[in-house]
Amino acid sequence: MKNTLIILIFSVVVLSCTKNSTSETDSFLTGNGVFILNEGNFKWGNGSLSFFSYDSAKIYNELFLDVNGRPLGDVPNSMIINDYLAYIVVNNSGKIEVINRNTLESVATITGLISPRNMAVISSSKAYVTSMYSDSVAIINLVDYTITGYINLRRSSETIRVSDSKAFISEWVGGNEVMVVNTIDNKVVDSIKVGAEPESMVIDENKNLWVLCNGGWARNNYAELYAINTITNMVEKKLVFQDKTASPTCLQIDGKGETLYYLEKGIHKMNINSGVLPALPLIPESQHYFYKFGINPLNGDIFITDAVDYQQKGYVMFYKNDGTLISIYTAGVIPGMICFKLNGSYIEK
Repeated sequence: MKNTLIILIFSVVVLSCTKNSTSETDSFLTGNGVFILNEGNFKWGNGSLSFFSYDSAKIYNELFLDVNGRPLGDVPNSMIINDYLAYIVVNNSGKIEVINRNTLESVATITGLISPRNMAVISSSKAYVTSMYSDSVAIINLVDYTITGYINLRRSSETIRVSDSKAFISEWVGGNEVMVVNTIDNKVVDSIKVGAEPESMVIDENKNLWVLCNGGWARNNYAELYAINTITNMVEKKLVFQDKTASPTCLQIDGKGETLYYLEKGIHKMNINSGVLPALPLIPESQHYFYKFGINPLNGDIFITDAVDYQQKGYVMFYKNDGTLISIYTAGVIPGMICFKLNGSYIEK
């Protein structure tokens, strides 16, 4: 039975690899789908962009290179879509590639960034970008694509979530705080102490900020999940992982803002009103190496990347919201972040 399953999965993967033509690219990118950022090998500069099309049920690889005639760069880390543009943050290349969301044609390249990680759109003319190795968050002008200033946090930064006129920015490497910035004057107004290394955050339907703290790479601390009131900046709930070896990552939330998901040896699912962490995963990791995942905000579809050995091409696995596996596709080298393109745009929670 095991051998039969392996043969079936291999067949799905082989059949799903798709070579792109220019006319075909123009066609499938106008529909709904899922972008996959393939990080590539560190310092090799072979990061790439893939797209799964809901219309054709196929995956298309090496799209940035195909369209723009040059590689995407070294370790693309995150991607957001805002209006008709997509922004790809390329960590080790110190840049952001700005592209048309439907054609993938380059609009601009924002350079001069120090190890950028994640980007959040603050207004039609302003964005913030976090940094792993700088103690400041960069302020980007979205009109002329320049760096107009910095917000000095005096520490590194990772994830950003915005609620009303506040930006919540997590201190990741060796940190245990979430900084609060007034987005009107770009000033730090508060800091919230949380667990060790807050690496991902989401905002729920009640405007509570959920912060997943993985406990630190040395496992000296227990991983923790916090709920913070974004109006008062006060912690309202704290859930502690009972296994000190647990290292949960990649906190996500559904489109209604009611259900949380995170990665810890499988995909775990919990309601925001729950007082306990889920005991068993919705989707077990089994023989895969789950790296990143995303939840379709419209229908709850789950897309998970498998980084294999962090050296070769990996896979993207498509599950329904009940955990049923639909198909597996071959992506690029070290497939990472998932970004949904739905009805032309997708705004992260």
